[in-house]
Amino acid sequence: MDNDNQNLANAMRAITETAPQRFFATRPTPCPYLDGQMERKVFTELSGPNADDLHHVLANNGFRRSQNIAYRPFCEGCSACIAIRVILRDFKLKRWMRRVVNRNADLTLVRCPPRVSREQYELFNRYLADRHATGGMADMTFDEYQCMVEDSAVETEVIEFRDPEGILAAACLVDVMEDGLSLIYSFFDPKRSALSTGSAIILSLIEDSRINGREFVYLGYWIEDSQTMAYKSRFQPIEALTPDGWSRMENQDTL
Repeated sequence: MDNDNQNLANAMRAITETAPQRFFATRPTPCPYLDGQMERKVFTELSGPNADDLHHVLANNGFRRSQNIAYRPFCEGCSACIAIRVILRDFKLKRWMRRVVNRNADLTLVRCPPRVSREQYELFNRYLADRHATGGMADMTFDEYQCMVEDSAVETEVIEFRDPEGILAAACLVDVMEDGLSLIYSFFDPKRSALSTGSAIILSLIEDSRINGREFVYLGYWIEDSQTMAYKSRFQPIEALTPDGWSRMENQDTL
């Protein structure tokens, strides 16, 4: 067992010592991010009155949430997926970030309960058709999208971004945690691609979280060799979950 999976095993053991939590593992399947690699996950259910507390512990051990399941990569011979979070107390806008913010200054952040609308779903579909037409979510039905948003045992919000006419331009599903926000999934109008609206969503939520006294924004997994994941390293300063715990990445250019 490599150091990363040993760290995962230790975390699972510590969690089950304080609560009767059961963990399961998926069968190996082709990795959607790295060619030639096989993906496997360990997962557990989030339910009951202590779901938020459990979610916080799991997130601090590198787990992510999908509906009422918390999961983490458990891949044999591969530890490319690295959980990362932005350190808000030290975050400062860089020049490229200011340009992104200015290009998207027409958008207004609206905090919403985790309830879906046809407007959201139609924007979600346009985004997938343009950016991820061959991905696993490309044919998601309205009911499936509704489950993704509304099936949550933890505190969850939909953050909408609307233009001056009130039209939905972007949205992000987030979990509200003890120490910050965890960004689950975001999407935006493909017509705004040249405006870097995807990065603007992250920057807006970083600023909103900082103003509200949160410590971190969890960005999920960073994979150096994956084009769809590598961008996350730009939002420095960042902490990465290592076999020795969360560690600040001192190199401000790459992880």
